[in-house]
Amino acid sequence: MSGSSYGQIFKLTTFGESHGVAIGGIIEGFPSNFPIDLTAIQNALNERRPGQNQLVTPRQEADQVQFLSGIFEGKSTGSPIAFQIQNQDQQSKDYQALKEVFRPSHADYTYQQKYGIRDHRGGGRSSARETACRVVAGALAAQVLGRLGIESSCYVDQIGPIQLQNADWYNKPQIEASLLRCPDQELSAQMQAYIAVLQTEGDTTGGAIRCMLRGVPAGWGEPVFDKLHAELGKAMLSINAVKGFEIGSGFAAVSMKGSAHNDQFNADGSTQTNYSGGIQGGISNGMPISFRVAFKPVASVKIPQETLQQNGELKQHAIEGRHDACVVPRAVPIVTAMAQMVLLDFYLRQQRNTLFL
Repeated sequence: MSGSSYGQIFKLTTFGESHGVAIGGIIEGFPSNFPIDLTAIQNALNERRPGQNQLVTPRQEADQVQFLSGIFEGKSTGSPIAFQIQNQDQQSKDYQALKEVFRPSHADYTYQQKYGIRDHRGGGRSSARETACRVVAGALAAQVLGRLGIESSCYVDQIGPIQLQNADWYNKPQIEASLLRCPDQELSAQMQAYIAVLQTEGDTTGGAIRCMLRGVPAGWGEPVFDKLHAELGKAMLSINAVKGFEIGSGFAAVSMKGSAHNDQFNADGSTQTNYSGGIQGGISNGMPISFRVAFKPVASVKIPQETLQQNGELKQHAIEGRHDACVVPRAVPIVTAMAQMVLLDFYLRQQRNTLFL
């Protein structure tokens, strides 16, 4: 299967299925002799794991990461870093009824058409369970970026019709004070009430995550195909259920005039506004990088819908099992991780580009 790797220099390859023995990955290109904080990696996984509270899927997974190679006496060795996460709470029987069924808006049908075979248990390889591997890689990347003074602020800014109106920098305690990782406590309460209603109805909803990256110096990125914002877009759109990506002013720029949208300079090279979202011409300009990621409603609903059988028949079917009514809060650490992976990869590319300057 191609397409299981991401990155040029800092590169992650993942493996495993939702209901298999384990998921895991191999990380290449991580700097050698770097002290690794294993607790920080586990903490990042804990933010993504299922069963956190009553608002998410009740599947219980410890998501305890085990490193197999590449770390010795607390430091990276420069060799590939291999790791695995055991699957412990698979309830494959919940999916037995789906063996001959293609669920609406899932990857069942397309996967079967591509490979001629599929693991119907929890979506197999196409399950969002795979994203735990990305969180491990992102948490490693974050430790290098932290040394460079780069920090992130990612949070839920919309669930269903309820939206945070201002894009701002929020610290970790403000974000984590909410079960939904929405830093506005009043809006968070409204979102919780909305999700609770959907849970009783057996329905789901989507939402959006705002991510801000501060401390990225000017000069990271490439001007043509490997634009920094293009790679961020690719990274975000590779996350399950993501349907949209916008950076800076995004789609709001359509209705603006150029004279208003242009980010005029200050004497030090910073800009008075940041409609560019910290990236111009595909290269970082030193301003905070700001983007937004849109997630569709979870496709697994308990309301009966028409499904396609492998024999070509259409049949009403309600999806059972343990599913999130809204996946967005658990996706915050995934968005963070993918952004960190992209930034570390571009930092290492920049080191290569400036080697002889």
